[in-house]
Amino acid sequence: MLKKIFGFDPATMTVKKEVMGGVTTFLTMAYILAVNPVILHDAGMDQGAVFTATVISAALATFVMAFYAKLPFVLAPGMGLNAFFAYTIVLTMYYSWQFALTAVFIEGIIFILLTVSGLRQKIVDCMPLVLRRAISPGIGFFIAFIGLKSAGIVTPNDATLVSLGDLHDPAVLLACFGILLSSVLMVKKVPGALLIGILANTIIGIPIGVTRFSAIFDTPPSLSPILFKFEWEHVFSIDMAVCVLTFLFIDMFDTIGTLIGVSNRAGMVDEKGNIPRIRQALMADAIGTTVGAVLGTSTVTTFVESSSGVNVGGRCGLTSFTAAICFLFALFFAPFFMSIPPEATSPALILVGVSMMLDVKKLHIEQYIDAIPSFICIILMPMTYSISDGILLGLISYVLIRVFAGRWRELNIGMCILAILFILKYTFLNV
Repeated sequence: MLKKIFGFDPATMTVKKEVMGGVTTFLTMAYILAVNPVILHDAGMDQGAVFTATVISAALATFVMAFYAKLPFVLAPGMGLNAFFAYTIVLTMYYSWQFALTAVFIEGIIFILLTVSGLRQKIVDCMPLVLRRAISPGIGFFIAFIGLKSAGIVTPNDATLVSLGDLHDPAVLLACFGILLSSVLMVKKVPGALLIGILANTIIGIPIGVTRFSAIFDTPPSLSPILFKFEWEHVFSIDMAVCVLTFLFIDMFDTIGTLIGVSNRAGMVDEKGNIPRIRQALMADAIGTTVGAVLGTSTVTTFVESSSGVNVGGRCGLTSFTAAICFLFALFFAPFFMSIPPEATSPALILVGVSMMLDVKKLHIEQYIDAIPSFICIILMPMTYSISDGILLGLISYVLIRVFAGRWRELNIGMCILAILFILKYTFLNV
């Protein structure tokens, strides 16, 4: 039954690891339940309603991933996309949040059409194999940087952009302890090492004031202030087109990058770089975005934190199903889940980053024509705080270097078309 429903293979998978993977992924991305309502509240939306929309959209999209795609990926309203929604469309362009939700809804419909037609998968197939292999290490650096930043180990610095955080801060020391504890457990191959580290740090954080429990459970806030709140007045405007295209670019390549990177880490990619059931996975993303807009939240996308669940053994839809159930429980235990501090989850992100570096050995580092675009792809993900920018600029450099080096015959028409579109994106849609 599990094989039919979730793609579970009893020869290579265990129920315990799948469930552990789902819980671990949920805990490492539970921060979105606290962060997304705050960001969209800045745009004028009801914070409690956004919390409920965030939970329900994440659960529904992840259920589609579990039952339809049968893959261990978890979805929720994406970071970066919610910032563009609130701080660019609403607070910079001075449109209403209803206008922004309409742009997200249109983007979701377009994504469904692109996925049904197979165009999104063809875009993935156009990417060179060497860049596909560079995505996983790039995401590894990116997710580790997120973890270091969340833990306060790396902090902003006006002179050097970033610097070492305050190692006398109890919260930072707690994160460092979590890294050490989880590392030792991983070295000893203790099952659920990352999850144990998260729970241990959460408990240890109580007496030192890092973890603060205000309550355990509460009634979910109503969706009514933001449900079905669309604004069609400016639907044919240039600004609407710009917003929809920007959402399309960011979401498409964040999702593609995450799917390729995490699938590589899970060993689900064949020698040609193909991912099983990728069309179904992309459909889960498209449905999540469309339903999320109806409920009242920004673009739903596949989370890179899915790699934490993969790292503890999640390999099929049972992992994502478990995470979706956790999201539904979070509706009623919101105060508890939102009390898990970033100092507890950040060690898991950092150590997942380490594990995702394994694909570096598959890159042709000795050949500059492949090494340079791969390096650009890898280094720009954390440096631009964007998976999509790393992929786009990596592909642009891949094409341009081959053209000017006289090796343009190695390119296919799909790569060239994508490179031209990406150059136009940075020229005219530099947001």
